[in-house]
Amino acid sequence: MNKKSTNGISKESLKLQSNGSQITVSTANTEDNQELSQSSIIANNHQQKINDELNILRSLLLGVEPTQLNKLYERLNNPQIQAEDISRLLPEAVILRAKQDKQLGEAIVTTVETAIHSSVTQDHNILSEAFFPILGPATRKAISTALEEMMQSLNQTLEHSLSPQSLRWRLEARRTGKSFGEIILLRTLVYRVEQVFLIHKQTGLLLQHLVAPRVTTQDPDLVSAMLTAIQDFVKDSFTVNKAEGLHSLQFGELTIWVEEGPQALIAAIIRGKPAQEFRVTLQDAIAKIHLRLSSEINTFNGDTETMAASKPYLEACLVDGYKSAQKKNYTYAWGFLGTIAIASGIWSFFTLRDQFRWHSYTQKLSAQPGIVVLDTKKHQGKYVISGMRDPLAVDPQTLIEPANLNPEKVIGQWQPYLSLDPKLVNIRSEKLLLPPKTVSLKVDDNGILHATGYAPRQWILETRKLWHFIPGVNQFNDKNLQDIALKQLELYKQQIEQETLLFVEAKTELIPGEADKLAKLANTINQLLATGKYLNKDISLQITGHTSATGTEPINNLLSQARANRILSYLNSQGINTNKFKAVGVGSNLSSNSETTQAANRKVTFKIFITDTSS
Repeated sequence: MNKKSTNGISKESLKLQSNGSQITVSTANTEDNQELSQSSIIANNHQQKINDELNILRSLLLGVEPTQLNKLYERLNNPQIQAEDISRLLPEAVILRAKQDKQLGEAIVTTVETAIHSSVTQDHNILSEAFFPILGPATRKAISTALEEMMQSLNQTLEHSLSPQSLRWRLEARRTGKSFGEIILLRTLVYRVEQVFLIHKQTGLLLQHLVAPRVTTQDPDLVSAMLTAIQDFVKDSFTVNKAEGLHSLQFGELTIWVEEGPQALIAAIIRGKPAQEFRVTLQDAIAKIHLRLSSEINTFNGDTETMAASKPYLEACLVDGYKSAQKKNYTYAWGFLGTIAIASGIWSFFTLRDQFRWHSYTQKLSAQPGIVVLDTKKHQGKYVISGMRDPLAVDPQTLIEPANLNPEKVIGQWQPYLSLDPKLVNIRSEKLLLPPKTVSLKVDDNGILHATGYAPRQWILETRKLWHFIPGVNQFNDKNLQDIALKQLELYKQQIEQETLLFVEAKTELIPGEADKLAKLANTINQLLATGKYLNKDISLQITGHTSATGTEPINNLLSQARANRILSYLNSQGINTNKFKAVGVGSNLSSNSETTQAANRKVTFKIFITDTSS
């Protein structure tokens, strides 16, 4: 590097490099540190001057103090600091903006509505639980007030319903077009507070206003201004102390009572003559309002919402005063009422009893097959019932007396028709077909007529033709119906097969008394053959002879055959056709070896064979 002499001192030449706002001083030789430090100080001062001038220029352009400029850069470059600042300033900004005008409220209405709708859609229990502490007491209070007013009106009505004056009031109600309850309230009402005004004492502005139910009002602000003007007029026109005020005014039926406090006054609009105790109520209300809302009244700027806390105290002033009921002797009236009550009770008892019996009768009648009840009514003290009735259904008159009803007070109007109820179809079938006692008929829900039992062949054949003419019968089933002759045939067969003829030992002669059975046996065989012929049945009879086990088997076989032939010959001698009869001897093959049964083995038995006649 080149060396030059400066102020007579030889130094390394200084090299100044400018890099933005930074100045770097470098030297190739550090022999003289003191001279280098002085050069650095001069350079730093020069750069500081440049920075100060730039900061002044920035402050003029941005309108920000130079001392706050660095903080501003830091905040603009740090998003977290911006969010914290906005969250801290946002509540104050909302409050200030809301005081200026209503644009902020109008702007966030849509956002709030959307948020509420979204909350309800996601979970309606959140809002319902939030509003419950408010809606619950409000609902109970409204119901309690309505019930109290109703009970008060009812009590007044009952107290005066039987008094002589009530007659005059009823006439007045009819003449004026008002209800009897309204007349009672008007005549028993001593006074009623219809409106209560809370007025700012210094400015005359209306702080709060309450109105009793069913009271027509004018503009409350106008009424408040008029009351204030009247007070000022009295104070200015007459020699009165400025601290004093107007306490009462009266216009016809209306009375205005005023109670003043240090900062506000209460004006009560009263209809009627109020009791003096009501003055204490007003004084107590104004005292409590000042105790609770003194600062709000003092700084009142026209916003009545800040005075909402005064409503409970003002509501306590909306009272009614009624005449106390006089104790009178209503012995005759109560006696008359008691007689009416007893008569009404007796009449109600008999009426309800008859209604119950009538209802029970109609229900039983409707449940009967073949009866359709279409209408029931009471006409001129009599019960009239109308509908349709099958001729085979039960007679409605027969059910009247069991229902404990007077038959003379029941009039039935029935139109004939044919019912398809299975019970009535069954009765109709029996009346038309006239089945014998050995046959039972039954109609099922499908209209099939089932016949069960035994009947003569002729009846069966006729029934197979006649069932088509029975209304409600769609099919006839006689699978379980047998010809009675077949049953008789079976009975004859059993009687013959159960018959046994006993013989003397080693002989073909019947023991004493057995011969008497032959005549009966022959008669039964004749009936069997006749019945079989009627039924087109072939009848064959096997006569089997038996012997005891005593004796040799060849002799026993001959003896048993002879006994069977003896009976066959007897039947033939009786005129019975024995062409299909067969006599068989089995000896002692089917006999028992027991000594006690030997006598019973000397017998003849019978076996019947029935087959259909071959075509």
